[in-house]
Amino acid sequence: MTVSAHWRDRLERARRTFGDVMYGMFLHDMVRASMRTRGTLEHLFILITFGDLVGLPILPPYYAMRLLPFVVPEINGWRRRLLRERDIVDAMF
Repeated sequence: MTVSAHWRDRLERARRTFGDVMYGMFLHDMVRASMRTRGTLEHLFILITFGDLVGLPILPPYYAMRLLPFVVPEINGWRRRLLRERDIVDAMF
């Protein structure tokens, strides 16, 4: 390894480390909050469209069946999250 390649590697690592620190300081909380909001909205959407799977018929079955191909990959995880027992600590984290 030549001297210039060595310094180039060190500079690249320092730049990557600096970028990670800046991301952690300024963006990480916003990204986590937006991901949590997205998950909540997806959960609500599936509950409204396929609530009859857990006993809440809200939307007529015709429209739910039109949306079924888009929601099939999410149904198992959604049912598991919906029927999971929750604690007060879950709301905090």
